[in-house]
Amino acid sequence: MEMNGVTADGKKLFLFDVDGTLTLPRQKISPEMRAFMQEVRKKVPIAVVGGSDIAKIVEQLGDSLEDVLSQYDYVFSENGMLGYHGSKQYPVTNLGTYFGEDKLQKVVNFCLKYMSGLELPVKCGNFIERRNGMLNISPVGRSCSQKQREEFNEYDKVHGIRAKMVEALEKEFADYGLRFVIGGQISFDVFPVGWDKTYCLQYLVDDFKEIHFFGDKTSPGGNDYDIFIDERVAGHTVCGPDDTKAQLTEYIK
Repeated sequence: MEMNGVTADGKKLFLFDVDGTLTLPRQKISPEMRAFMQEVRKKVPIAVVGGSDIAKIVEQLGDSLEDVLSQYDYVFSENGMLGYHGSKQYPVTNLGTYFGEDKLQKVVNFCLKYMSGLELPVKCGNFIERRNGMLNISPVGRSCSQKQREEFNEYDKVHGIRAKMVEALEKEFADYGLRFVIGGQISFDVFPVGWDKTYCLQYLVDDFKEIHFFGDKTSPGGNDYDIFIDERVAGHTVCGPDDTKAQLTEYIK
């Protein structure tokens, strides 16, 4: 799919992961990147899809929900379980209603028991976050500081804390129809098969002939992998906001 010389004809869409793609992990988008994305938007409609809830996406990309919705043509949180086209909100999908409380609690209890046996350099709070469409599991705890986040990320690269926990969950709940996907620096997501980032495509494929996705976790097991390899999407791997900007600069010449 050739992308040079693109025009704002509504037939092509650029879709972006948030963490590690438009921003540094859990950081605010830089003023330069924010301005650059609006220049891109003059040529091609732009959208974002993140695994985080809408509050975290707003925290990273703008000053308010209205501000973020005004900057992007589509905004999808929790892989698309909650989504917006402009100010129009799509129906919300709820994990508890779909999956059932009994099964969810078995997963939660297993995770809590597993994490209680981990010895890490530090443990903080908020180890399990229940969102509309997923459980987010963090062995170190989501209330960790930025410094603790970075330290755990380096520790995890050496010791494979999240990968080992995902392996244990996959074995324990093999018949549950769940996906366990590592993303960001400190956590992984748990959701039903099909509720990965490809979920948001149902709102896009009828309106765009080409959808180009940009993400940093595009290897197998990463939370961008499923959409990266989806046949409806042209996938592009980036290694941070600067790389995203560099690649887009070439594409929109």
